[in-house]
Amino acid sequence: MFTGFFFEMKDGGIPVSIKEYLLLLEAMEAGCARYNVDDFYYLARATFVKDEKHLDKFDRVFGKVFEGIEFIGDETAEIPEEWLRKMAELYLSEEEMEKISSLGSWDEIMETLKKRLEEQEKRHQGGNKWIGTAGKSPFGAYGYNPEGVRIGQEKGRHGRALKVWDKREFKNLDDSVELGTRNIKIALRKLRQFAREGEASELDLDDTIKQTAHKGYLDIKMVPERHNAVKLLLFLDIGGSMDPHIKICEELFSAAKSEFKHLEFFYFHNCMYERVWKDNYRRGNDTYSTIDLMHTFPHDYKVVIVGDASMSPYEITYPGGSVEHWNEESGETWMRKLLDVYGKAVWLNPIPEEHWTYGQSIQMMKTIMENRMYPLTIGGIDNAMKELRR
Repeated sequence: MFTGFFFEMKDGGIPVSIKEYLLLLEAMEAGCARYNVDDFYYLARATFVKDEKHLDKFDRVFGKVFEGIEFIGDETAEIPEEWLRKMAELYLSEEEMEKISSLGSWDEIMETLKKRLEEQEKRHQGGNKWIGTAGKSPFGAYGYNPEGVRIGQEKGRHGRALKVWDKREFKNLDDSVELGTRNIKIALRKLRQFAREGEASELDLDDTIKQTAHKGYLDIKMVPERHNAVKLLLFLDIGGSMDPHIKICEELFSAAKSEFKHLEFFYFHNCMYERVWKDNYRRGNDTYSTIDLMHTFPHDYKVVIVGDASMSPYEITYPGGSVEHWNEESGETWMRKLLDVYGKAVWLNPIPEEHWTYGQSIQMMKTIMENRMYPLTIGGIDNAMKELRR
C-alpha cells in the first residue's frame, strides 16, 4: 500500500531508505497509527524525515499521495477526485450565513463526516448535507458553514474550518529557497564545535551522582557553560550592486551574531584590498589594515565572505582597479594573502547560482576561492558549513 508513497518521496528529493520503509511497516503492524490519518502523517514524518529542511518536501509528497483524505474510520471510504473539482463558489449574505447552524463539537462533526462517507455514492454540487463543492454542508470545498472540515480546497476563504488536511506548515524550510533569520540560524548550526571554558557555572549532573555515590555524601560538581568554540571572521560586501541584497545580509549578520560567541565582522566594497572597516558612516577615516587584521586574528579563525562578486574584472586583476581609491596591489593579490592565512574560507553569493556563468568577475572570484563559492540559500549555507568543518 505504501510502496508508491516511498517512491514518491525518493522522486521528491527526500533521502529515504528501505530500512526506514520497513520500520514504518513494523510501526503500522504494531498499531501505532492504524485508523487515524493525522497519526499516520506524524509517524511517517518521524520515520522518514531526518533533517528539517526536508519537511516541506515531505508535506508536498504526502499531500500528493494522500490527496483528499481527511479521516479514516474503522471502514475506509474514498472520495473520488472529480467530486472535489472546483465548480463554483457560493457567496452568501451575512443574514444567510447566520441562518446556517453549526453541527456542534469536534467529535460530532467528525462522526457526521464518517457517516456521510459511508452513505454518499456520487459527487455532489451545492446543498447543505453531502460532501461536495459550493454548498452549505460542513464538509467539502468552496462553500460556507460556521464549522466544518475543508477537503480539496486550495486555501481558506472564511477562516472557519476546524480541520484542514492539505495545509502545509513548513514551506520556508525548503533548502532551495532564500533565507530568513531563523533558517540561517539552522544552517549555521552545522558549524558547531562545543567547548567548556571559563567559570564553572553549570551543574554537572553525571559527575555529581558519581562522586556522591563514591564518597557517600552529596558532592556537587560544576562545569563551565558549554558554548560554540568556532571562531569566525565575517566579511560583508556593502554598497553598489549589493543594495538589493541588504535584507538577506542583515538576516545573515543577525543570525551569525546569535550563533557564534567568537565573531568578528568587517565591511568591504566589491573586492578585498588593503583596508576594511566596521562602521560604514566612518569608512573614510576609520578603517582597519588588512595586514594588521591577519596578525591580530590567528589562522584557526574560519572566514565567510559575503558578496555578489559583480564588478569590473580590473578591480580584481590590476593595481589601481578599485573604484573608490588607488590600490597599490590588485584585489586578487589581497584575496590570496587572506586565503594563505585562513585555510578555511568560503564565499556566499546572493546571486542565484544559475546566473554565475554570465558574470566574468564572478567566475574569476570563484577560481580564486578554489570553487568554494556557494549560493546564499539554505542548501548553499549547508554546503559552505560542511566545507568549513573539513
